[in-house]
Amino acid sequence: MGGLREVAASFVVPGPSGVAIRTRLKHLTAADEQVLRLVGDLLGSLASRDLRARCAAGLEHDSERWAERKRVLTRESSARWAGSITKATHDQWALARRGQFAHMQSLQAGIDTITHRLSRPVGARGTKRAPGGYRSRREWHVKSRRLHVLEERLEAVRADRESGVVRVVRGGKRLLNTRHHLKEAQLTEEQWRTRWRAGRRFLQADGESGKRFGNETIRVTADGEVSLKLPAPLAHLANAPHGRYVLTAKVSFAHRGEQWADRVAANRAVAYRIHEDTVRGRWYVTASWTIPPVQTVPLQAARARGMAGVDTNADHLAAWRLDTHGNPTGHPRRFDYDLSGTAAHRDAQVRHALIRLLHWAARHGLAIAIEDLDFTAETTREKHGRKKRFRNLISGMPVSKLRARLVSMAAELGITLVAVDPAYTSRWGAQHWQRPLTTTTRKTTRHDAAAVAIGRRALGHPVRRRTAPPPHDRSDRAGHRTVQAEPAAPGREGNRPRIPGPRTRSVRAGRGANAVDQNAQHRSGRPAEHERWKQHSLPLSF
Repeated sequence: MGGLREVAASFVVPGPSGVAIRTRLKHLTAADEQVLRLVGDLLGSLASRDLRARCAAGLEHDSERWAERKRVLTRESSARWAGSITKATHDQWALARRGQFAHMQSLQAGIDTITHRLSRPVGARGTKRAPGGYRSRREWHVKSRRLHVLEERLEAVRADRESGVVRVVRGGKRLLNTRHHLKEAQLTEEQWRTRWRAGRRFLQADGESGKRFGNETIRVTADGEVSLKLPAPLAHLANAPHGRYVLTAKVSFAHRGEQWADRVAANRAVAYRIHEDTVRGRWYVTASWTIPPVQTVPLQAARARGMAGVDTNADHLAAWRLDTHGNPTGHPRRFDYDLSGTAAHRDAQVRHALIRLLHWAARHGLAIAIEDLDFTAETTREKHGRKKRFRNLISGMPVSKLRARLVSMAAELGITLVAVDPAYTSRWGAQHWQRPLTTTTRKTTRHDAAAVAIGRRALGHPVRRRTAPPPHDRSDRAGHRTVQAEPAAPGREGNRPRIPGPRTRSVRAGRGANAVDQNAQHRSGRPAEHERWKQHSLPLSF
């Protein structure tokens, strides 16, 4: 057991810190769309130039350089547009730095795996904890060359990180590379350019409390009127006072519409983003705002009514209800989703599976235990060697999206989430729970057993099920033979309830009243064993 890593403690997941809702801009005229494209293209070019300046500054960027960038943008747009552009630039640069660090971790994981396997003899078998050597001398030679490639890449990334250099593309690296594979993507050059221009537009503005309707740059009134503050070069396109352009479309938010209306009426900050879906030919507006942190309940309170252990898989969520003592009750539940097709279809499938899970947990008043998964080092091709299907399986699991969706949706329904360390849950769950929970009418899968292990870890119990160690003899000096009930559990040492009628052929009905009274027997560790023993005096007649 010395090779096992330490399991981290479970914790209650904090609630979301913000809200985002989206609706469609319907009935836009051709003039409206033209104005939106012109404004977005102009601000997009300014945002690209500002991002270039921020990346060039690197780690030497300070408040003076930020102020200079903002002054330059203000002259070509407005002070509010300049503030939104610089903030978006800072967020994008910080995101690129986080991605750079994750890439370094991935490269280091691949280097460690290759180094270990190269140190093993060719053909050496691996174990459950560590991989063995490579299968052939040829594979050993190929991997030794790949080790040098990964080390060079890691050295280059480290040098970039130390100097503050990041690689970032406005519009997305994937869309940029699609330009060289138009046939595989089933796109024409004009279709790609339409998507590229739409992806690089900038039409978003941060809100400001105290200003009219919570945003002066992109304003949405309580009755759904949308208007823009035009940049200085496009001020001649205004159709309303003070250099504003009012769209023909009226908007209404179906989801969280009352919350949005309350914020707008109170002139509280609301940020807006307008973007075009070139595939559908539609325009959308997204409203977002921050919310105060949700007060999380203590971990002991979350455990008060039991737990619903949930195991995340590539095509379904496996769940099982557990009582406060960690016993599985009822039958396992499975919530399927299909991650094939478009991104919108995949997102809808995840949301549908999560809402069914949350409604099931809400009916029973249960908190949800889920693994704190992070596959940063698990998705490298060096981790699992030739197991390409397994690597694709892990890479296809919507871990981050599912986690973000679950946190926000659970907060809406008032359901507590408990995150547990995912170490060994699948292995130990199958080892201790799969066979005992399998019956003639129920086939327990490995994922169902993992859900039980996750729930028990969230409840503070060990993963292994109740076991009875072999006693030395008929006495109880081996100790209490259970790891299930806690010492403070009521009735833990109590007698079993008597059932009227004969229970065995040797004990008739109404007999053996003290047979189950352990304290009345002369047994090891019982009060009767420690009673003072006193010999009666001999009769005088002797």
